[in-house]
Amino acid sequence: MGFLSNHNYRIVAIPGEGIGPEVVEASLKILQHVAQIERFTLQVDYGWLGATAFEQFGSYFPEATAQLCDGADGIVFGAVSQGGLLELRKHFDFFCNLRPIASVNSLLHKSSLRPEKVQGLDILIIRELVSGIYFGPSGRSSDDQGTYGYHTMRYYDEEIRRIARKALQQAQNRRGLLTVAHKENALPHLPWTRLVREEARQFPDVVIEPMLVDNLAMLMVLNPQQFDVILAGNLFGDILSDIGGALVGSIGLLGSASLNADGFGLYEAIHGTAPDIAGLGIANPLGTLGACVLMLQQWGEVQAAQRIIKAQDRILAKGYRTADLSPQGEEILVNTETLVDLLIEELSIGQYSELGAIYA
Repeated sequence: MGFLSNHNYRIVAIPGEGIGPEVVEASLKILQHVAQIERFTLQVDYGWLGATAFEQFGSYFPEATAQLCDGADGIVFGAVSQGGLLELRKHFDFFCNLRPIASVNSLLHKSSLRPEKVQGLDILIIRELVSGIYFGPSGRSSDDQGTYGYHTMRYYDEEIRRIARKALQQAQNRRGLLTVAHKENALPHLPWTRLVREEARQFPDVVIEPMLVDNLAMLMVLNPQQFDVILAGNLFGDILSDIGGALVGSIGLLGSASLNADGFGLYEAIHGTAPDIAGLGIANPLGTLGACVLMLQQWGEVQAAQRIIKAQDRILAKGYRTADLSPQGEEILVNTETLVDLLIEELSIGQYSELGAIYA
């Protein structure tokens, strides 16, 4: 069975709206099963955010949710359509957003690119999450030319420096290449390149590659294998990471972790509420499950994380597909519930195989 952690964890699940409740519950079932195998306990409390919170508390991010999250080991989040999420991120200072984009061998043909373009793809986008244009001064006003709206992209130098240090640490532990997304030809007062280079003096083994964000987006489509770690501000990181969905076959496959300086994290898929399929039971839970894998890794539960990754790879290799992966030929269309059952069965088989090996 390997190392038994005997740890006790408490997480706050915030299902939200749309398909959020479906993918969160699906992922929690798998998490609880892995917890039993690895002998750690997982207490789940439920919080509110977005429209459902507003209906109950009159606030998109109620104080009750903030208090519930205090002292937890992680937050597993579904999706909301508006209100609450930015406030939650800011409240806990979840400034470091990790968005891995990795290809799965059995899904290479689902990519928008030719399979050889995404074979072995392994990109980590690091997005600054609590500043920039989403948090700068904004509003509606008018002058003698008429009514207008404005949002301000504002970054303090230290906000850029601290996310740069996180990105440099990640690049140092990976392949040693950090691409810095910027738009300094049009936004010269946001000196991402200079500030990252200054921080990089402490990381002499990391190669820094500044790149205009529009060119970077084009190259992610033309030759994504050239990238290792990509550092981006809030707006640019939001857009670039969605390209990852086209690269791997579905945005429903991608998860993320948003961490503060203490390592406390919010874990969510990068997709939205998908209201067109909400309640139909066909949502792909693998993005949220991938976020939960990141949570396990953050806790140091590496073996539990690996169990899920291997079970998922085996299920996908057998041809099982949710609707977003457009099953064709011999591939087998399954709904959310069936996919969860298959994953739990696969995890159990893996557990019994280990026991058999021990007693053989």
